[in-house]
Amino acid sequence: MEATIEVAGLRKRFGRVLALDGMSFTVTPGRVTGFVGPNGAGKSTTMRVIAGLDAPDEGSALVGGRPYRSLRNPLGHLGALLDAGALQPGRTGRDHLLWLAHSQGLTARRVGEVVELVGLGSAARRRAGGYSLGMRQRLGVAAALLGDPPVLMLDEPFNGLDPEGIVWMRGLLRSLAAEGRAVLVSSHLMGELQDTAGHLVVVGRGRVVADTAVEDLIAAASGGRVEVRTAGRPEAMAALASAGATVAATGRDTLVVSGLAAERVVALLTAEAVPFSEVTTYRATLEAAYMDLTRDAVEFRAEAGAFADDARASTGAVAGREAAR
Repeated sequence: MEATIEVAGLRKRFGRVLALDGMSFTVTPGRVTGFVGPNGAGKSTTMRVIAGLDAPDEGSALVGGRPYRSLRNPLGHLGALLDAGALQPGRTGRDHLLWLAHSQGLTARRVGEVVELVGLGSAARRRAGGYSLGMRQRLGVAAALLGDPPVLMLDEPFNGLDPEGIVWMRGLLRSLAAEGRAVLVSSHLMGELQDTAGHLVVVGRGRVVADTAVEDLIAAASGGRVEVRTAGRPEAMAALASAGATVAATGRDTLVVSGLAAERVVALLTAEAVPFSEVTTYRATLEAAYMDLTRDAVEFRAEAGAFADDARASTGAVAGREAAR
């Protein structure tokens, strides 16, 4: 079976809310594809449609060229983790997996294999209701891997994991993609996706905002800018601005320069005898690139000014109390 997810023209309305408005993208084998967007962007609805849990009003979602509901032994085609809490708390982790395996004609031996793969060997015979969130995530991943599927779809798999678990999850996702599987991962943790995903589908208000390689997105957000570290910030800003650059101070001794190559920046500062310790090509984070892309797609936004005012008032009150002591 071909390892792909193909989403084409999905539209889905819940009452007056248009959850999906022409959602279209493809998840290809051999790489981790990040699926990101603000709350209410349509990620969860899209994944539920892919997994056959919701029916679209229009469009299609295919796993290996077929609708999920038409698949025989679906765990052998698509492994999905959509809700780590969707389990019977009275069952042990092993019994939960055995129940799923039996429904798909899989063996107890396979259950043992995935239990060891996700690191739950010592906890498999404990009741799942007593598991931490991180342990439930591992159990959900084990369930998704039971049928050794060519396609995987995981919703927020990093949630609840400790640092060791996060490192493990990164490695697992990359190794699954390296085996030729198509891996779709929804996450709000941009730093984890930057280290894990090769491709990104960014969505907002039920539509795809960007469908691009992670490196291309970061390069575009970086914008050819140069970062300068200097003890002579005012002099450096004046010299670079006079050469036509756009200069922004980002710290007491750091500047970000647009419009000049790094070599030209070095030459100008040297010619003007402005001291500097570092000139490097600026590299945006995936989080910064994502924030730029989705700025107009956020459905719920707090008023930053109000928080800033509250913070200033709180700081002032603390300072006043300290002065009165």
